[in-house]
Amino acid sequence: MREAVHISGIRSTGPDLRELLVQVARGDQDAFRQVYDQVSGPVLGLVRSVLRDPAQSEEVAQEVLVEIWRTAPRFQPSRGSAMNWVLTLAHHRAVDRVRSAQAAALREHKAALLDRTPDFDQVSEQVEARLEREQVRRCLRTLSELQRESVTLAYYRGLTYREVGELLSVPLGTIKTRLRDGLIRLRDCLGVNA
Repeated sequence: MREAVHISGIRSTGPDLRELLVQVARGDQDAFRQVYDQVSGPVLGLVRSVLRDPAQSEEVAQEVLVEIWRTAPRFQPSRGSAMNWVLTLAHHRAVDRVRSAQAAALREHKAALLDRTPDFDQVSEQVEARLEREQVRRCLRTLSELQRESVTLAYYRGLTYREVGELLSVPLGTIKTRLRDGLIRLRDCLGVNA
């Protein structure tokens, strides 16, 4: 038994916290009200010292009190005082909340980094395109000056065969032959199957 001080200031004797937890373990709601009155302040104080956030502290303190109701049968007086058991539950729950918040922040940070990192496929496609362009440039250098000029005007500047012929002052048939021969040499150089 312990002496309790009620709000009115009148001292009364009643069961101590250890005895109350034994009663709570049997489902005694009145005993739980008394446990609540005794431990809610210390639980909230401990949780606040860990979390620092008043709103989260109140939420975690409520979770601890629910856990006390659910797990009271696990309390073993031989392993320590009732208040230590309650405060250990509170400390574990507060630390779990901190770890959970840190893990969530880390996940968000990683997700933000992934959003900024180009996909592997995008990077490989860029590299592939760059290599292909370099190979095409190398193969263009193997063409004769007349073939390279005709291919460049027709395929890189978008001119028609007739426009290429007019620009170079060469008959249309000659332009077609230069382009055909140039494209065959490019195809062979690039290793493209016909």
